[in-house]
Amino acid sequence: MAAQPKTDPPHGMEPYDLGGPGDLGALSPEQQEKLNKFKIQTRLENEKYLRKHPEVECLLAGFLGEILTHRPENVREFAAEHFTRNDLSDKVVERLIAKSLS
Repeated sequence: MAAQPKTDPPHGMEPYDLGGPGDLGALSPEQQEKLNKFKIQTRLENEKYLRKHPEVECLLAGFLGEILTHRPENVREFAAEHFTRNDLSDKVVERLIAKSLS
């Protein structure tokens, strides 16, 4: 049976306090609480940023669509080529317009 965390991590985040019996883990309870609050705050800030910048969603959706369509052997090389294309900003604008019309 896998070890259970001693503290509840924020929703969707990994528990890292899986020390053995009698072991406090890497962090004290106060440190763990501060870390959890920091993680929650960071997640909220990331969410706000993504809501203010819909182009990020278009960039990622376009990239994932291309990956699934072309199924490249070398994903890193494909990603490098994809994100350095001269027409990338035009494609993002097209996706933003299409998204706003739907």
